[in-house]
Amino acid sequence: MDPVTTAATSLGTTDFSILTLFMRADFVVKSVIIMLIAASIFSWALIFDKIKIFRKIFRSTEIFEDQFWSSKSALDFYKRTDKDSDDPMTNVFRAGMECVQDHKGKNQLVERTKRVMDVAIDKEVEKYEKNLTFLATVGSVAPFIGLFGTVWGIMNSFQSIAISRNTSLAIVAPGIAEALFATALGLLAAIPAVVAYNKFTSSSRKYTQKLENFTQSFLTII
Repeated sequence: MDPVTTAATSLGTTDFSILTLFMRADFVVKSVIIMLIAASIFSWALIFDKIKIFRKIFRSTEIFEDQFWSSKSALDFYKRTDKDSDDPMTNVFRAGMECVQDHKGKNQLVERTKRVMDVAIDKEVEKYEKNLTFLATVGSVAPFIGLFGTVWGIMNSFQSIAISRNTSLAIVAPGIAEALFATALGLLAAIPAVVAYNKFTSSSRKYTQKLENFTQSFLTII
């Protein structure tokens, strides 16, 4: 049997399943794989959580705006709002109303109320943007971590060639497969993270603009 046929037969009997590739990898490549899998799992958990959060606040804010603009007075509506509300716009509105009620006289009322409501907006933005930087980090770093695992795996393949003094595909292929598996995991973790980060950043800007527009409308009213 010629060398090419022998190598092809050996490759045909080699197991290239994901579990086998992981078990055959050395400590460094295994660490890279585990790190990327953990990052991918946490990213997906964060993605689903943010989807739920943005859907909730957009829905609750739409209800708030309908009730606010249909109410007879801001004070009456303020008394009906919940101080423990999860709706960001409700919290911004309550902060503004509390400032109006506590302020003595009319001097600098608008300026002070605007500062208070801006601070309230910043607090709410911090809440719904929490952990978004993790998605950005995974999106930018994961491919390089996967590339590191790939380079390390290929180095091990060359070492196997040097030790065995055999350049057949049966010797080289398993190590290269392990190396490319790390790259694939890096891309698998990075691509959804980047897409989700861009989507949530856009949603955050849109919602923050709604809060700022409401603040301007409220200041006009008072």
